[in-house]
Amino acid sequence: MPKIIIAFITPKITFKYRDNSIMEFFVLGEGSYSVDSTKKFIPFNPETDNFRDRPGSLFIHVNPFLVKMENNLILFDAGLGYKDTHDELYLHQHIRNAGFNPDEVTLVLMSHLHYDHSGGLVVEEHGRFEPSFPNAEYVMQKGEWDFAITGKSSSYHQDIFEVLERSAKLVFLEGSGEFKPGIRYELSGGHCPYHQVWWLEENGDKYFFGGDELPEPEQLIRKFMAKYDYDGRKAMQLRENYGKIAAAEGWTCLFYHAKGSAAGTVRLEHDSFIVTPAD
Repeated sequence: MPKIIIAFITPKITFKYRDNSIMEFFVLGEGSYSVDSTKKFIPFNPETDNFRDRPGSLFIHVNPFLVKMENNLILFDAGLGYKDTHDELYLHQHIRNAGFNPDEVTLVLMSHLHYDHSGGLVVEEHGRFEPSFPNAEYVMQKGEWDFAITGKSSSYHQDIFEVLERSAKLVFLEGSGEFKPGIRYELSGGHCPYHQVWWLEENGDKYFFGGDELPEPEQLIRKFMAKYDYDGRKAMQLRENYGKIAAAEGWTCLFYHAKGSAAGTVRLEHDSFIVTPAD
């Protein structure tokens, strides 16, 4: 597993929302990247880089989330696992900036295991790779794990899963259900066959994490089928369904690939979605 250190990226500031609430969330932005047919993620600095120099590339932003519930400190997806010039994971740095220690994370709730969501699950320390969150349960769909470890897709990095299988506390889910009080999951299967989404609810606060089924607010505002989805039509329908639920029931949506505000509330007016930033 190569060591990746990115020197020039200035990570997004870690935001804290709703100080008066028991349940809080934090955006752990890892920056911007381009990815082409090789499935390699190359840092992209909008201030110095030109997108025209990277033809055929998809440009994405990466935003894992930390959520503090009464009895759990939760990480939603783990980013690319890039480090700063001090050889520290951006992810760990941002968690400390939010006032926590990475060892305090109790649950790592995964939407799926593509590399841009799973790279930060492990970290190299003293020449050996170990789970980035040693005291956490790593929770994912069993079908997603089973496919990921086959090595049939370059979207998954086998060396990560070898470390997890050796040293992590793995928890496998099947289908949809309640994982713990206030934490439920739904097998969605639009972006990839065993993708899942998450719903957190506590003391009146409601957070929805859609992973790559609802990765950015713009995908609510305009309808389209994405070529990178396993089932583009289903994924498009899921986005609309989740948007309607969020609008009707007051869920705050956490957008993993958002270019701007990574969280927002949704309302539906005249069959059109309007997303208001949650900051």
